[in-house]
Amino acid sequence: MTEQKLFYDRLLEQTKLRNQSINQLERELGYPRNALHNYKLGRNPSASRLIELANYLKVSPEFLIGKNVSISEKNLEYFFNNLSTLQKKEILEISEKWFLKQIK
Repeated sequence: MTEQKLFYDRLLEQTKLRNQSINQLERELGYPRNALHNYKLGRNPSASRLIELANYLKVSPEFLIGKNVSISEKNLEYFFNNLSTLQKKEILEISEKWFLKQIK
């Protein structure tokens, strides 16, 4: 996978985590229609656009371009805060079961 393809895949992944589409992201940031779809074709983002997208998505620019494999705590917090109470409860139950297995 090329870095350009990885950038688009990570961009798409982050928009899906926010229950958005690429087109919605373009509208919110005031970009022309299909401006972000061009990255799917292998174009590189400018440095300013990379920073703008990273700030908006609350991830590092390094993560978006594939130089860092982990997402930021801010992004995880945003994701968690947008879960329903039922989803949070399910995560808590799964985490508790995992933790209890680890300490046995």
